[in-house]
Amino acid sequence: MFDILILSNGPGEITTWVRPVVKSLREKLGNNRDKVRISVVLSPCSNASGKEADIALSYPEVDRVQSAKHFFPFLLTGKTFDNWDWREKGVVLFLGGDQFFPVVIGKRLNYRTVVYAEWDARWHSLINRFGVMKPQVIKNVKPQYADKFTAVGDLMAEVSFIEGVEREEGEEGVDLIGILPGSKAAKLAQGVPLSLAIAQHINTQLPQTKFFIPVAPTLDLQTLASFADADKNPMSQYFGGASAKLINIDSDKPYLQTTTGLQIKLSLEHPAYDILSKCSICITTVGANTAELGSLAVPMIVLLPTQQLDAMRSWDGIPGLLANLPFVGTSFAKLINSYFLKRKGLLAWPNIWAQKEIVPELVGKLQPQEIGDFIIDYLQNPEKLADMRAQLRNARGEAGAADKLTQLVVEELNKQV
Repeated sequence: MFDILILSNGPGEITTWVRPVVKSLREKLGNNRDKVRISVVLSPCSNASGKEADIALSYPEVDRVQSAKHFFPFLLTGKTFDNWDWREKGVVLFLGGDQFFPVVIGKRLNYRTVVYAEWDARWHSLINRFGVMKPQVIKNVKPQYADKFTAVGDLMAEVSFIEGVEREEGEEGVDLIGILPGSKAAKLAQGVPLSLAIAQHINTQLPQTKFFIPVAPTLDLQTLASFADADKNPMSQYFGGASAKLINIDSDKPYLQTTTGLQIKLSLEHPAYDILSKCSICITTVGANTAELGSLAVPMIVLLPTQQLDAMRSWDGIPGLLANLPFVGTSFAKLINSYFLKRKGLLAWPNIWAQKEIVPELVGKLQPQEIGDFIIDYLQNPEKLADMRAQLRNARGEAGAADKLTQLVVEELNKQV
C-alpha cells in the first residue's frame, strides 16, 4: 500500500504535466486504490485562476485534491484541511511550484522524493531522484549526485501522444482558425478584442473562414464575454472598438457574435485536441497553450500586444509579485514589461524547444489589419503552413517523458518494499 503525493501549482502544470503523468502512473501501477492512492496538493501560483483543484479532481486517475489556499498550513504542520490520512510508504512527486516544498513535505511524511525539473534542479543532496527535461541540466551537477539524475524529456510534448491525436482536415475549402487568448485577465483584456478584430478582418477577405475559441476550463463564459464587450472592456478602443455579444449561453452551442455579424464558436470540450487538430492555423498568446499546439503540430501565430504596458502582470516569481502590489504595482509593471521587451528571447514553447523561431512571435503595439493580412498570406500559401507543421513535428521531441518519470517513481516505491 503506497501513497503518491503530487505537488503542483498553476493551470499550465495541471494540464500539461500532471495530466499525462497520472495517466502513466495508473497504466503502470493499476487502478486498485487500496494498493496505490494518488493525491494532488496545490501551492499558490501568480497565474492561477482558482479552478485548478477542480481540474485536477476531474482526472479519473486522481483520488483527492487540496486547493492552494490550504497549502501553507499543510507545509507547516503536515495536516491537510480535510485531515487526510497517509500511508506508511510513499513518494512525493514534484510537478510545479518551489523545489524546496518536496524537501520539507518528504521529510515530514518520511517519503521518497522525485522532482521533475525543466531548466534547473536544486537541493541535490536532499532530493532522492530528479527527472530533467534535457541532459544540459545535469552537466553542472557534482559527481556524487549524478546518479540521482535522469533525462526524461519534455512533459509538455506529451499532448499528442497521450491523446493519439493526428491532424485531421476540416471541411474542404474551409479554413478553421482557433483563437486562444489565454485565461487570465492580464492577457484577456488585450487578447480578446485584438483577436476579434483580426477575425473580422480575415472574414471580410476570406468569408468562408470559420473561427472558434476553445474556452479554458479555468474560464467561465460570462467572464470571457465581458472581455469581448467593448462597453465593458476599455482595452477594445486600442483595436478599433472590436466587440461581441455572447449568444446561446444556456445551450451546448454558445458563440460570440461580433458587431459585423461574424459568429465565433465557443468550444467547451476540454481538452479540445480534436477540433484543434483540424485547424489550419491558430491565433494564440504565450503560455502552455503554445506547447499543446506545438505537440499537435498545429501552425500558430503568437501574439503579445503591448498597447497598455501595465496590463501585463502575470509574470512568475518576484516580477509577478512586484507588478501586482497595491498602489505601486502599475509602475513596476511598466518597468518590468519595458525591460522585457528590450531583452525578449524566444517565447513560444516550440521555439524554445528548437532554439529558433518556428512559429512567428509578434510583440508590440499590434494592429489587427496587419496581423490579419499576415495570417491571410499563410492561408493563401499552404506550403508555408505545411513547412511550419513539419518543423513543429520535428521540434516536439519523442514520446515517453511521462513514462520515464513514472519509472523513477516506481523505482523509489520499490526501495521501500
